[in-house]
Amino acid sequence: MKVPLLDLKAQYATIKDEVLAAVSEVLDSQVCILGPKVAELEQRVAALSDCQFGVGVSSGTDALLASLMALNIGPGDEVITTPFTFFATAGCISRTGALPVFVDIDPCTYNVDPAKIEAAVTDRTKAIIPVHLYGQMCDMDPIMEIAKKHNLFVIEDGAQAISASYKGRKAGSIGTVGCFSFFPSKNLGGAGDGGMIVTNDPALHERLVAMRAHGSKPKYYHKFVGGNFRLDPIQAAILLVKLPHLGDWSEGRRRHAAFYDKAFAASGIQTPTVSPDCISIFNQYTIRISNRDAVVQALKQEGVGAEIYYPLPMHEQECFAGKCRVVGSLIESEKASRSVLSLPVYPELTQDQLDCVAHSVLQLASSLECPPLSEVLQ
Repeated sequence: MKVPLLDLKAQYATIKDEVLAAVSEVLDSQVCILGPKVAELEQRVAALSDCQFGVGVSSGTDALLASLMALNIGPGDEVITTPFTFFATAGCISRTGALPVFVDIDPCTYNVDPAKIEAAVTDRTKAIIPVHLYGQMCDMDPIMEIAKKHNLFVIEDGAQAISASYKGRKAGSIGTVGCFSFFPSKNLGGAGDGGMIVTNDPALHERLVAMRAHGSKPKYYHKFVGGNFRLDPIQAAILLVKLPHLGDWSEGRRRHAAFYDKAFAASGIQTPTVSPDCISIFNQYTIRISNRDAVVQALKQEGVGAEIYYPLPMHEQECFAGKCRVVGSLIESEKASRSVLSLPVYPELTQDQLDCVAHSVLQLASSLECPPLSEVLQ
């Protein structure tokens, strides 16, 4: 049986008529930049995130970049974040001219370890970017305490965590701003790139609205330099069709994660740890397994989708050589990069497909004579 890592066609088939009608409505209106669809999506995503304001932007990457720019972060500044993340997190810091500062992760959740952050704070530190990886929020209370103590901004990178919660609070609602991605593989994914910034700060919201339109307000008058960061109304229309399904889709992912947890319980495979304070949306279901690279290759040969998120931490990327600061050992990030493996968890998976994935992983873990995971992680 072939089981892709993600099957977007299966999801599209369930909402095709609604999507085509929504896209046709935008085309018929010929409102091709911003407009009512973007404004409605902003309101609804803000409400979903327990925030007052939303700003639709061109991608999750541009959500981060625009937020950093709106907070006047630039050359000479430092921003603390995790090295175990998608490139955009650190890349956007670097693009502003600021210095990415990396601290290690919690080996259980893979999110940044709050206990490592304060040691990285200097008089140049301006912000912290916690990344809610794989759909689970970071331990935000201690992060916010550090931020308050040192007068730092907190930019929540919630690209993988829209609607996830921590102690009853939604992703994006705790920090200064929250940033989401609508990349097609996300729980709420568009038909291309798109993103959203949410905040409860009215002045910052006003600045972000100007920021996405080259910093202009009113039109053609520029108090600062922004960018062309607008969300396309066709993407907004598609996302408005999908948004009512988000809760059920995320619940489906949680059910599939629970199935895998049970299937792997008696093996040497390390399954995801979800904090009791959190509700995860399982954008990825990520296990740890020894002999990981051989297992990935064998799964793909069998037609079972598998991916490594992420094979090389940020501090080891060539482009950041001499252009970042590392605080303490980043050994947990390095270990994770050598051992993590993400499996199909999308809500349209059938039980036969789930059985196939679990059986293949268990069989390969046994036949490839994987050493104990504890040995690999030493």
